[in-house]
Amino acid sequence: MPKLLIFLALILVQNLPINTLANPSRKGSEKVKVFILAGQSNMEGHGLIKGKPGQKGTLETLVNDPEASKDYKNLITSAGNWVIRDDVWISWINKNGKLTVGGYAGRGSIGPELGFGWEVGDFLKERIILLKFGPGGTSLAGPWRPPSSGAKGDKPRGDLIGSQYEHLVKKTKDVLNHVEKYFPSLNGVELELAGLGWHQGWNDGCSLNDSKEYKENLTNFINDIRKDLNAHSLPFVVAGSGFGGWGQSIDRRLMIMQAQKSVTELPQFKSSSKYVETRGFFRDGSVSPRPIRYHWCCNAETYWLIGSGMGKAMVELLGGPDAPANPSPPKP
Repeated sequence: MPKLLIFLALILVQNLPINTLANPSRKGSEKVKVFILAGQSNMEGHGLIKGKPGQKGTLETLVNDPEASKDYKNLITSAGNWVIRDDVWISWINKNGKLTVGGYAGRGSIGPELGFGWEVGDFLKERIILLKFGPGGTSLAGPWRPPSSGAKGDKPRGDLIGSQYEHLVKKTKDVLNHVEKYFPSLNGVELELAGLGWHQGWNDGCSLNDSKEYKENLTNFINDIRKDLNAHSLPFVVAGSGFGGWGQSIDRRLMIMQAQKSVTELPQFKSSSKYVETRGFFRDGSVSPRPIRYHWCCNAETYWLIGSGMGKAMVELLGGPDAPANPSPPKP
């Protein structure tokens, strides 16, 4: 090669952006793992970030507590700003970006995506994308109804029966096939659907009939999702619908939790799914932003612990360290 051409080639390489050389994903060689987070309003997330000075149960109160876990301290920079993950991306409704505190949950709130993204993001070497679906007031018997469950009584599948299921499948396929529409900077990377986290059950627990069929519907949901997304052993984490804590006594609520746990123990799911017990994460109204009987009293610690618990369970299913064992009810 003539010396002039060699010289020009060296100049070109020296002037390439550093990220082009250091980041092989820009040439499509890095695999990005995709995780679905789905459910209803408790997956949407209502853990309050900021409240009145000294208000209990907010994320700001938590991270400013000298006794708080270092996990919460890792959410803020030395300058006191919320950390923005460069390795965890998220899509929720019409928002797409990098995971941070706020912006991807209810107004001024966090959801399970935060703890989940931190746990899985810290474990995996690859970058990850979270596809979050959390429309409020949606039951597994109704809008989330899987195809194998058929019609709901005399109500055929349509706008209110199975519509959220269909939306999840459609959008997930669209992201997997057209990531540049949602994350232009990830154009050209190879995507791999790697897991699904499910946190739902409140609306089904409002109906005795829906509670009775929850186990069948959740079993069908896992099978149908794996089939429709061509991911036949997709890791599946179920966070229990544990509002009310260990003191919960309403039969319908207990039926939902038992159904969720028992599905993950079925022979066909035992090695590829995990149940996360959430009753110990409940914080009542006296130490929470809002003393309401839903949305986990808007307690940010609860939502962090749910997401983190789901993330640890997913890490175990991905071949990482064992997740903490589910606790037993406290002794009377």
